[in-house]
Amino acid sequence: MPYRRIKFTENVYYHICNRSVGSEKIFLNPLSLTRALELINFYKHESDIGFSHLSQLAPEIRAVRLNQIYNSPKRVEFLAFSLMPTHFHFVLRQLIDDGIITFLTNFQNAYAKYYNIKFERHGSVFTNRFKAVIIESEAQLLHVIRYVELNPVSDRLIEINDLIDYPCTSFTTYMGKIIHPFINTEMILSYFKKTETYKQFVYNNADYQRQLQDIKNLLLE
Repeated sequence: MPYRRIKFTENVYYHICNRSVGSEKIFLNPLSLTRALELINFYKHESDIGFSHLSQLAPEIRAVRLNQIYNSPKRVEFLAFSLMPTHFHFVLRQLIDDGIITFLTNFQNAYAKYYNIKFERHGSVFTNRFKAVIIESEAQLLHVIRYVELNPVSDRLIEINDLIDYPCTSFTTYMGKIIHPFINTEMILSYFKKTETYKQFVYNNADYQRQLQDIKNLLLE
């Protein structure tokens, strides 16, 4: 897949987004969402075996190999994510050389293979070029993470009070409700006195962010 001409470097945070081809709704079915989350958690680590190959191994061998993989070095560190019906948002940093490119390639290819088999379709699932923005300050990092976690509210998939139980973003992990094991909450929560303070930080921007989304939709129409 072609990539944007951006040089990913270690220990720098990036906001990454990509969409489905033709705005197809690819993250709706609960089983598909579960597979996407499994692939994120799997491919964030270095591995010499693909997820689909691993799933074909005998259970006892698979358990050993999974343990080895989850104890292997990480390619990327995740701070936030949201899986929307037609696209995804990731906030992450690269830990090893080519970590982001390798992770995205493996994740998108593996999910596309799964999705095409499951729904008996052919061809690309994701667009060829993802968007990547370098995060240059702590203030920007906090703003981007809040933006990513509020995406389902901004797009009116859910109301703000439902966000804490909505499994398709990292917000549930920050709140200790639904734990996504690939999310590192320590850094972001260190900026806040307690978890409730972070919750209010996110909630207080929900109406404003939804208004911006409404304006954008009107302009596009």
